[in-house]
Amino acid sequence: MNEKLLNKIKNMPKVELHLHLDGSLNTKDIQTKYGLTNEQIKDKMIADEKCKDLNDYLKKFDYPISIMQTKDSIQNIVIALLTYLKSQNVIYVEIRFAPQFHTRRGLTQDEVVNFVVNAAKKVDIKCNFILCLMRGENNNNENYETVRVAKKYLGRGVCAVDLAGAEAIFKTKEYEEIFEYVKEEEIPFTIHAGEADGPESIKSAISFGTKRIGHGVRAIEDEGLVEKIIKKGITLEVCPTSNIQTCICNDYASHPIVKLYKAGVKTTINTDNMTVSNTTLEKEYTSLIESTDLKYEDLVEMNINSVNAAFITAEEKNVLINKIKQGGITLED
Repeated sequence: MNEKLLNKIKNMPKVELHLHLDGSLNTKDIQTKYGLTNEQIKDKMIADEKCKDLNDYLKKFDYPISIMQTKDSIQNIVIALLTYLKSQNVIYVEIRFAPQFHTRRGLTQDEVVNFVVNAAKKVDIKCNFILCLMRGENNNNENYETVRVAKKYLGRGVCAVDLAGAEAIFKTKEYEEIFEYVKEEEIPFTIHAGEADGPESIKSAISFGTKRIGHGVRAIEDEGLVEKIIKKGITLEVCPTSNIQTCICNDYASHPIVKLYKAGVKTTINTDNMTVSNTTLEKEYTSLIESTDLKYEDLVEMNINSVNAAFITAEEKNVLINKIKQGGITLED
């Protein structure tokens, strides 16, 4: 890749819709604070280039979550992440996390969200938070509490809820009831689907009324489903490196994003977890351009797709789209 294109990608205004807080810790900060070696950081926080499956990948969240149990640790991690994203020319980000995971030492979900929202105010970058409901056994009460907290902070730093976790084990269709509650409370939502599980998971998410799907790349296995996604204007939050690690595809060249994008699906490019996947938006962009026939202009269009799908107002979207266009929509700029 030529230097001019690399610089364009580095400097272009970027939008990230699918980024997990607990998968995106600053490793240097963690090393310094907890005295970990490089090898311990890799073992505890960074997934292999090829994992056995999604569940194997998710093991790398255990340690980060274990240290994110106090006000100071949570806020420091938020500030470090947002500071780094700003340095990467990210102009808007939606960061997701499950507040129920951070209550092991007595914090309430409400307190956790309050800490996160207030920490974000310390960095000059536009962001919102998505609160994750979690797939699993015996956490129904925690999920309903997450919805209540999301309602309280909606428009005050929180913009939506999500459903995350072991998708192949805990099927999307099992969560219809709680999303009925989400809709009653008029909370926007996205749903992880079509990652570890196949097209049926995506169909369940669509039946709930979602307009965004986390990953969703296994829609490629069902031509009729792809057509349905296009017809309904649903946006996919695609995370290429993460998908390769969890064995959804072999490499960037074979990743479904290109076929989905060229078919007319509203696709976006995201990192998923910057630390667990050892990636950045810049790396995602360059890897795709080097391995596929996607062009710089396609990256710009996908960033505009991200803005249009963001859980923000029309006025806010217009401001971001103008920034993207002013940031250089062609290589000749």
